[in-house]
Amino acid sequence: MDVSILGFGGSEIGFERASGEIVERLLGAALDAGLNAIDTAECYGPSEELIGGLAHRRTEFHLFTKCGHAAGLEGADWEPHTLELSIDRSLQRLRTDHVDLLQLHSCSEELLRRGAVIEVLQRAKAAGKTRYIGYSGDGQKALYAVQCGAFDTLQTSVNIADQEAIDLTIPEAVRRGMGVIAKRPVANAAWRTGRRPADGYHHAYWDRLQTLDYDFLRGDLQEAVGTALRFTLSVPGVQVAIAGTTNPGRWPQNAAVVARGPLPPAEYARIRARWREVAEPDWGGRQ
Repeated sequence: MDVSILGFGGSEIGFERASGEIVERLLGAALDAGLNAIDTAECYGPSEELIGGLAHRRTEFHLFTKCGHAAGLEGADWEPHTLELSIDRSLQRLRTDHVDLLQLHSCSEELLRRGAVIEVLQRAKAAGKTRYIGYSGDGQKALYAVQCGAFDTLQTSVNIADQEAIDLTIPEAVRRGMGVIAKRPVANAAWRTGRRPADGYHHAYWDRLQTLDYDFLRGDLQEAVGTALRFTLSVPGVQVAIAGTTNPGRWPQNAAVVARGPLPPAEYARIRARWREVAEPDWGGRQ
């Protein structure tokens, strides 16, 4: 796949219950400006249905989704039959007969080793329901997913507060010719208010950033977000970074950041050096 270096992540529009009108305006403008990769998941609330509203422009973008959590379906997470039902439901929600990439959504290494969940995706690919299959996750289970040879892509957390994958999984994925998708590329901008976020989901990144104490985070917010995004896009092997928003004005800002290119090598090296200096052993990739 020839993907734009900046893709759209569908979690925010789902969890924040964005309106169809907002999503049409947001993604329509992004597609017009050159975005061609949209990523979502069956457990992101109404995200798949909202993205399905762009079915009339389906030929203009590569469509990714994830499966594994039995949200709204009878049956346990990761059961093969439930996975099959989930995949078919995703296609219905997305108003398409196939996706370009179907990903397992952070299942355990134990489940991967059993093989049944991988076989479900392989059957979906053979049936024409997806062009490629991938794994979305972090840490040792992501490393196994890369090394087992079953997947075409790896989606993993990588940002200024989450750098484990830069050493652990991304180089191995590159050696094997896998596509690499970076999620959470701006560390959820966990520092943006200057206070610990109310949402516990962001606490780990907030706490890490207090220790990392990057000087650029004390300056202008938009410039800091730009530096964070450019850092992720500078990681060797990263082919696309998935950024989500419900703000139609955010895409032009992100696109302007991308147009500036990678960080200068010295600045990238300083961020990496600071991570190596203070990162704790338990600062693994965030799920």
